[in-house]
Amino acid sequence: MNLSEKKICTVSNSKFYLRIFCLIFIISCSISCQDVQKPEKPANLISQEIMIDILTDVYISNAARNVNNKLLRNKNIKLDSVIFNKYRVDSLQFVLSNNYYSSNLDIYRDLLIKAQEKLMVLQIEKDSIYRAVTKQDSIINSLKRAAVKNAREKSSK
Repeated sequence: MNLSEKKICTVSNSKFYLRIFCLIFIISCSISCQDVQKPEKPANLISQEIMIDILTDVYISNAARNVNNKLLRNKNIKLDSVIFNKYRVDSLQFVLSNNYYSSNLDIYRDLLIKAQEKLMVLQIEKDSIYRAVTKQDSIINSLKRAAVKNAREKSSK
C-alpha cells in the first residue's frame, strides 16, 4: 500500500466513525427526551396573585443582598424567612408551587411579567418620594441659610 492509498483509507475510516458517532448521538438524544414528567399540582398551591407578590419581594430581597449583604449577615436577618412569614407559606410550599408554575412556561412568564410590572410601579413610587424629600430638604436648607443670613445682618447692625 502506498501513501495515497493509506490516506484514502484513513479518511474513509474517519468518515465511517463520524457517521457512527452522529447516529449514536441522535439516538441517545431522542431517547433521553422521552417521558418528561411535569410536576403534579400541589395540594397547597399558592395562588398566582400571592405568587406574584412573593416573587416581587424575592427580587427586592435579592437586590438588598447585593447592596448590603454584610449588614444582613451581621444582624442575622434571613430575608427568605421574612417573606415566607409575611405570606404565611413555608419554603417547601413555595418550592412546590414555583416548580408547578415554572413547568408551564406561559403561566410562569405571565407571573414574571406581572412581578416586573409591580417592581416598575414601586420604582416610580420610590423615585417620586425621593424627589419630594429632596425638594423638602432643599426648602429647609434655603430657610436655614436665610435665617443665618438674617441673624448675621442683625448682629452686624
